[in-house]
Amino acid sequence: MLGGVVAAVWTSATAQTPQTIRFAAEEWPPFVSDALPDDGLSGAMLRAVLDRLGYTARIDYFPWKRTMELGLKDGRYAGFLAVWRTPEREKLCHFSSPVGSTLTVLAYLKDKPVRAGQLTDLRGVRIGTVGGFSNGGEFDALVRQGGLGVEEGDNDETNLRKLLARRYPAMLIERRVLRHLLTTRFTAEDRGRIAVNERLFRERTVHVCFKRTHAGLVQQRAFNDAAKGVDFGQVEKAYWRRIGEVGVAGD
Repeated sequence: MLGGVVAAVWTSATAQTPQTIRFAAEEWPPFVSDALPDDGLSGAMLRAVLDRLGYTARIDYFPWKRTMELGLKDGRYAGFLAVWRTPEREKLCHFSSPVGSTLTVLAYLKDKPVRAGQLTDLRGVRIGTVGGFSNGGEFDALVRQGGLGVEEGDNDETNLRKLLARRYPAMLIERRVLRHLLTTRFTAEDRGRIAVNERLFRERTVHVCFKRTHAGLVQQRAFNDAAKGVDFGQVEKAYWRRIGEVGVAGD
């Protein structure tokens, strides 16, 4: 493949053994999590590719903004995951092949439904979001223009607790993340209070962000070349079965 060139570049970009590559991430189960096998679905996909290159992955966890800072600037890390592609991030990252597919949903309380057929219908509704997350070009543009009001929180679980406490009427969250949180961190009563609108956003892929440097480009190209030999559909199906999360639309 790229043999010694890849080995030299990847080793120099990390403070690990020549066969270990470090990445930064925020806890975002079930896609990336220290508490799940192989560090979550995206971690499993990352490892499936690196296995073909003869490398293993080490993922270290931080809050999201710190994850981006370390992944982009710290020489110990090759990059960070899992991240959506945006025009702004294209200037910062060499993006890998997809390591997961996501769907953002609008979550609200069943006893106080928030009706919306399109994003502009949410004008005047205070919406919980995670600080530093991109929620798609249209939504982000509406926020920048003052057309939508958001309240940024530290993470999805905190935002979900705020929603249940009626701190705001609605929040944005990835569909799988919501299902995983409600299953593992909340009561059956809480689960029964939540409803979602799945029609406002398009499905989006998530990626590894390699640094936008020459070394990062070499790493990204090697990763994407190796990814061509991985059946990600089978990896994903096997992973959901492995952690007992099947039966959601799209499985």
